[in-house]
Amino acid sequence: MNAPPNPASFKISAERGALWRTMIGLWPYIWPSDRTDLKMRVVWATVLLLVAKLATISVPFTFKWAVDALTGDARPPAETPSWLMWVFAAPVMLTVAYGGMRIVMALLTQFRDGLFAKVAMHAVRRLALITFEHMHLLSLRFHLERKTGGLTRVLERGRNAIETIVRMVILQLVPTIVELVLIVGVLLWMFDWRYVLIIGVTVVLYMTFTYYATEWRIGIRRKMNDSDSDANTKAIDSLLNYETVKYFVAEEREAKRYDRTMARYEDASVKAYTSLAVLNAGQAALFTVGLGAAMVLCVFGIRAGTNTVGDFVMINGMMIQLYQPLNFMGMVYREIKQAVTDIELMFSILAREAEIKDTPGAKPIAVSRGAIRFEDVQFAYEPARQILKGLSFDVPAGHTVAIVGPSGAWQVDHLAAPVPVL
Repeated sequence: MNAPPNPASFKISAERGALWRTMIGLWPYIWPSDRTDLKMRVVWATVLLLVAKLATISVPFTFKWAVDALTGDARPPAETPSWLMWVFAAPVMLTVAYGGMRIVMALLTQFRDGLFAKVAMHAVRRLALITFEHMHLLSLRFHLERKTGGLTRVLERGRNAIETIVRMVILQLVPTIVELVLIVGVLLWMFDWRYVLIIGVTVVLYMTFTYYATEWRIGIRRKMNDSDSDANTKAIDSLLNYETVKYFVAEEREAKRYDRTMARYEDASVKAYTSLAVLNAGQAALFTVGLGAAMVLCVFGIRAGTNTVGDFVMINGMMIQLYQPLNFMGMVYREIKQAVTDIELMFSILAREAEIKDTPGAKPIAVSRGAIRFEDVQFAYEPARQILKGLSFDVPAGHTVAIVGPSGAWQVDHLAAPVPVL
């Protein structure tokens, strides 16, 4: 069985918007070769997605037929069986059908999400485990250069980012695209090209505004993440070295360092919330203009006798229904971009090669007896201050040697030759 490829090999970068390459790296964990049960969950989730979207599209139709039945202008679809004709003239039946379709739509959507949850969380678990194991494979040099608090935050945000990307793309982005295509097709079939043009212009303007506003917010989010990691690192390192802080009476200094970092986090957070308000207001304004234009066009159609009041209600329902996936698409884009930003550091750690590796075919060491020999050992933290200067000695099997610096003492057990004091 082949192991899934390392996702770090795809060199994900938020600046390059590498969502497609991210999904290529994550796909082996969404569609694992060794888990048939998870594959079947993906298949059934896709089937439920299509059925749920068909139910979603039928909701405005039942609403239209109910209104037309109330106004006495009911027009059943072409080729409707004669034994069903009476249903389209019965407002109560159509109203019940409208409510029933909404229930079916909600149930199918929630069942699909619950079915896919195990797939998403399995992918999160596998990648989190891979990252955790890889951190242990890296050298002491890497861990001395990194702060423990910062590494834990990288792992936490990376784990959350994987879940966000998997769930948003599979459960939000793909369903939104399917629903948008179905709605455009229905409008073209039921009305004419002018409605499709209004929808198209609205979607293009909406997504263009969302793109540029989100790119602006990504920079703010990056600063907020950096401040959050810095604050978490300072807090953990300070608490881990509690005795040192108390020994040097450095509580006030540590508190000021932590507060400076939290002040930067506060400033970035305020900007993040403000920019989100601007984004939401702009999206609502753009869509409202498109909704108004489509409904005004339908009003002219009603006056000309080419549309009914039910068509007017259907246009409103279709547009409001379109707003939900569009709003989700804006949120999906923001979340995916932010998740790619969060996952950058995690993938960069995965991409870092271990300095010490076993050669191919290496066998476990087997030692029956032996001794340890140190010959002319030279060591220094800094070149100007050498610690070990040509140290040589043997340690036979079953014996113990203790060496302490000049401020302490030294002890040797069962050695033939004395060991010089350092």
